[in-house]
Amino acid sequence: MSSEVADENAVPESIEPLGGSIDSDIDVHSPAQRRELHDHPVTVLTVIAVGGALGALSRYGLARLWPTPAGGFPWATFATNALGCFLIGVLMVTITEIRPVHPLTRPFLGVGILGGFTTFSTYANETRGLLQPDTVPLAFAYLAATLLCALLATLAAVALTRGLHATLRREAVR
Repeated sequence: MSSEVADENAVPESIEPLGGSIDSDIDVHSPAQRRELHDHPVTVLTVIAVGGALGALSRYGLARLWPTPAGGFPWATFATNALGCFLIGVLMVTITEIRPVHPLTRPFLGVGILGGFTTFSTYANETRGLLQPDTVPLAFAYLAATLLCALLATLAAVALTRGLHATLRREAVR
C-alpha cells in the first residue's frame, strides 16, 4: 500500500466545526471531553432550529397571503421553492467563494432559514392533491415547472452573484 492511500484513509485527529478544535476521539468518561459532545452540536442545532422556525413561519405567512384555490396552481409553494433556491445559490457563492463568514452562518441561513422556507413535502402533497381526473395535466405541469424553475433559479443566482462580485471587484480596482 502506498503512502498516498494510507493518508487518504487516515482518521483525522480533530475537526473544527465552530472555529474551535474538537477531539474526534472523545473519552466519555472525561467530563471535559464529554462536554465537547454537547457544546458544539447544541449550538449548531440551536441555530438550525431557530432559523428553521423563521423560515417555516415565512413560508406559512406567504401561504396565508397567497392561498391556493381548490384545484388551482399552488403559486405560493411554487414561488417559495423558486425563491428559496435562488437565495441558496446566492448564499452558497457568497460564503464559499466571496467572503469568509462565521461558522454558524451557513447552518443558520442555509440549513435553518432556507431549509425551513423551502418545502419538498408540501410540493409533493400538493402534486398528489392535483392528481384528480380533471387536474392531472396541472399536476404534471406543477411537478415539472417547480423542478425546472428551482434548478434554473439556483443556476441564475450562482451566475448573477459571481458576475456581480466580479463587476464590483473591477470597479474597486479602478
